[in-house]
Amino acid sequence: MALEHAILVSLSERPGSGYELTRRFDKSIGFFWRATHQQIYRVLKRMDDAGWVHVEHVPQDGKPDKKVYTVSAEGAAEISRWLAEPAQPTELRDELAIKLRAAHGDPDAVAAEVARHRAQHAERLALYEAMERRDFPDRDALTGPALHQFLVLRGGIGAERGFVAWCDEVLTALRRDAERGETR
Repeated sequence: MALEHAILVSLSERPGSGYELTRRFDKSIGFFWRATHQQIYRVLKRMDDAGWVHVEHVPQDGKPDKKVYTVSAEGAAEISRWLAEPAQPTELRDELAIKLRAAHGDPDAVAAEVARHRAQHAERLALYEAMERRDFPDRDALTGPALHQFLVLRGGIGAERGFVAWCDEVLTALRRDAERGETR
């Protein structure tokens, strides 16, 4: 997926300026697809050049005009084309897994790194669960874009729960292995 598609999806949910898109990435889409402020502005320019977005210049007092982006017909067609394109399943590429394979070199250092990762995943899980309670109190009534946002959030919750559980399993196994080593 290209950043263009993430931006088109966000703009199809709600028009906005580059600054507003950056804030959305910080609060929601960015949990699943990261982009810097500079990347977003560069891509918006390319999308404007390609005709995928319309730009409305909104005058502001004492500041440059605000550019508000909306998805054009060409952008909507690109979303449709992209949705029909098969996506590749997510492939786990995780440096921690490679470090774990080398744990025999320094099991204590690897256990500390696993514990650090566990804490970060637990923190993100708590954030996602708080977002779910705050933004989706009546999940059975959800339809359309709100349902789709909820389902993505549920995917994130499942992934974070899985990472926390895996880190717990790894830490338990490393402790058990260390105890066995002491009794050998």
